[in-house]
Amino acid sequence: MARTTDIEKAAGVLRAGGLVAFPTETVYGLGANAEDPAAVGRIFQVKGRPPSHPLIVHIGGAEQLDDWVEDVPATARLLAEHFWPGPLTLVLRRGRRVPLEATGGLETVAVRVPDHPVALALLSAFGGGVTAPSANRFGSVSPTTANHVRAELGDAVDFVLDGGPCAVGVESTIVDTTGDTPSVLRPGGVTREDLEAVLGYPLAVPTASRVRVPGQHPSHYAPRARVVLVEPEKVVAEAELAQELGHQVGVFLPASFADAQVKAHAVVALPGSMAAYARGLYGFLRKLDQQGCDLIVASLPVEEGLGLAIANRLRRAAGPRPSSTGNAPRQ
Repeated sequence: MARTTDIEKAAGVLRAGGLVAFPTETVYGLGANAEDPAAVGRIFQVKGRPPSHPLIVHIGGAEQLDDWVEDVPATARLLAEHFWPGPLTLVLRRGRRVPLEATGGLETVAVRVPDHPVALALLSAFGGGVTAPSANRFGSVSPTTANHVRAELGDAVDFVLDGGPCAVGVESTIVDTTGDTPSVLRPGGVTREDLEAVLGYPLAVPTASRVRVPGQHPSHYAPRARVVLVEPEKVVAEAELAQELGHQVGVFLPASFADAQVKAHAVVALPGSMAAYARGLYGFLRKLDQQGCDLIVASLPVEEGLGLAIANRLRRAAGPRPSSTGNAPRQ
């Protein structure tokens, strides 16, 4: 766990316009001073992220919300009261402190309070907001350990705070609260069912949104290996066929098929718990890349609870690649 001296050093790096990778309960973020356009611009440069893709501003508590946004509706305050600190991001009207560089040029801003002691200590020591997407190259698998960050970004990050493995393992849920009715723009660590229980009515999860938010790129959260999604009962057969055709196949074997014997290059036996699956998802994808797989065969979980977030990530991981070979460098 990060020491107090490390946190103070990281806060100093942020004040000087540098980049700090830090842990949250979801994934590791690549942070910059949210009020420094030049520092925010470095995030896009290091990640290779298009400047039109908005970032999330992390703040230290719900009481700071009015410092960063305009016109906070009652719905947003209710959700913040119930789920902050936690893996929930609210889309609201941008306040003057937030530069357009952090919002992709939009007049809306995504804000959250992370539920991790190191992240909260960093925000407190820094004394401001920290703009941070996941600490990885744009479109690739999100990092859930400090070593993942170091392996992917190396010296491009000025300081890495190690807070251990992330407890949730998938990004925050993003809820748009700027319209008449809130909607889930990205499923994540807070489930739709939990949100609906607080609000008292059902929430839509649109496939497309009028508001640009993180994680909407057609290919996102993707390993180097190509991901193919099939029905659960077809996972074994599809994997063995691809292996026979010359692929180095990695398999996500559902818990219900735990006793199946699979002829493949590498097999990940999935946990039965959706919380454990979400926590391990990105590590599983990275592991199969490290083992030399060029194809990953997986099925979608039941899309309820955290299964909705996992299914969303797998669909994005299986999305269209920049080239037909699937081996071109990422954007």
